[in-house]
Amino acid sequence: MSLRMLLPNKHSHPDGTVLAAATEILKELMRKRIIAYSDLKMATAKRADSTDYLFTPALSLLYVLGLVEYLPKIDSFEYTGK
Repeated sequence: MSLRMLLPNKHSHPDGTVLAAATEILKELMRKRIIAYSDLKMATAKRADSTDYLFTPALSLLYVLGLVEYLPKIDSFEYTGK
């Protein structure tokens, strides 16, 4: 993930940034606490149709920040933030 993907510039649409996609993912995770990967992807795709390419970088950012944890046995993500 490059720094340009994280930091919006004057040409970036506010909804087309990694931070906006991460916010949508966090909203869904905070609401459900644990959610399957496919369900999380579908839920965030409903809110922002053209940002499918931002899903993985946004999820990676949340993982690096320690806000989500991947549960491989059930192929789900858990919200671990406060």
